Amino acid sequence: MQHLPKMAVMVLLTVLCIPAIAQKLKLTEGDPGVLKGQQQLNVEFTYDHLSVGKDSEADYIRKKTTEYNNKEAGKGDTWAKAWKDDRPTRYEPKFDSLFNDNGDLKAGNFPDATYTLIFHTTFIEPGFNVGVARKNSYIDAEAIIVETANRDKVVAKITVDNAPGRMMGFDFDTGMRITESYAVAAKKLAKFLQK
Repeated sequence: MQHLPKMAVMVLLTVLCIPAIAQKLKLTEGDPGVLKGQQQLNVEFTYDHLSVGKDSEADYIRKKTTEYNNKEAGKGDTWAKAWKDDRPTRYEPKFDSLFNDNGDLKAGNFPDATYTLIFHTTFIEPGFNVGVARKNSYIDAEAIIVETANRDKVVAKITVDNAPGRMMGFDFDTGMRITESYAVAAKKLAKFLQK
């Protein structure tokens, strides 16, 4: 190792010391077996009381907006808009797409479906990639399956912990990393519901 530059050694040690994040799904209430035989699943996304890193989402947005605006006028405002816009344009379509690719049940905007999956994101770790160092994103969420006609009738609740956004290479964009977290969550959840 003494032939490697100090920076390369530091990066290698950092990567080796980062604990592996494994996604966990756990049924906490009910029985998703009622979905057997269903063709479609209505999906809705909620982000109430969301934490980002060590902050509430509002505090995180405020800090990042100020930080980016201090570097370049308007950059923070553009970032804050993209932070919210990524939900309907990136995260949610990717979730539906990967869910559909990994199960027989088709998920999406199906308001006439018998059941609705409310995917409630509770935590986002946005991660980072600065070239010489990186940290994967991950999300925590609760998947709540309800009767579409009677939202108070909860059929099942499943916790989704540590859905990683593992990407290699040029994932410098926060939205790209987080989108991958939603893709992984959808893929695993679709398979979980098929069991």
